[in-house]
Amino acid sequence: MKFALVDGQRMEARSGLTGTCPGCQRDVIAKCGNVMVHHWAHLGQRVCDPWWENESEWHRNWKSNFPLDWQEIVHKAEDGELHFADVKTAHSWVLEFQNSPIDATERISRNSFYPKLVWVVNGLRRGKDLAQFKKSLCEIGSPVLEAFYRRIFEIRSEKVAIVREWSGPVPVFFDFGEEHVLWCLLPIEPGRNQFVVECSRKNFIKIHNMNDEKDLFAKEMDVLLSL
Repeated sequence: MKFALVDGQRMEARSGLTGTCPGCQRDVIAKCGNVMVHHWAHLGQRVCDPWWENESEWHRNWKSNFPLDWQEIVHKAEDGELHFADVKTAHSWVLEFQNSPIDATERISRNSFYPKLVWVVNGLRRGKDLAQFKKSLCEIGSPVLEAFYRRIFEIRSEKVAIVREWSGPVPVFFDFGEEHVLWCLLPIEPGRNQFVVECSRKNFIKIHNMNDEKDLFAKEMDVLLSL
């Protein structure tokens, strides 16, 4: 965890501190070594969120694009199941940043647990994924909302491992380390081919930081899915 409660205030881990987990209310201790990023760890028990994993610098860098009070938001279901969302925006989009491998069963569970979920996936974890991805793109035209999305492509998912693994009912954005670009794998709809969209990294961050009345991300996704 990046945050714990110390004297009732959310605080990042600092050497020598102890605190309380905002989810299960049990004691946690600051871990501030030289190998992993600084974090809070539960004392004498497993972490209360079974989906929790050690965070990388890539993970933390993505979270830092959003307000601190939007990060690590506790979600608790009626049956008591508890999880921490990486980021929850003003329009209730949960942004999950995934750097490490994830089991298909867990991914499906997260898709079901959060009503409005967006994945951002580190596409550079395996060396072959970027080359496979770019080789399989077939441009079919430009979308309407060019300020956010640039070009739209059909992709043969059977030839691209990262696309096969992440195809599903929610949008997935692949981060291949390009300064200005993210690649959005559109949600699969029955009877439709698989499509990906080249989009602006800067505007992805900007649109999810908005807290006005209009949910522009939902509007843009609706436009893309209607093309």
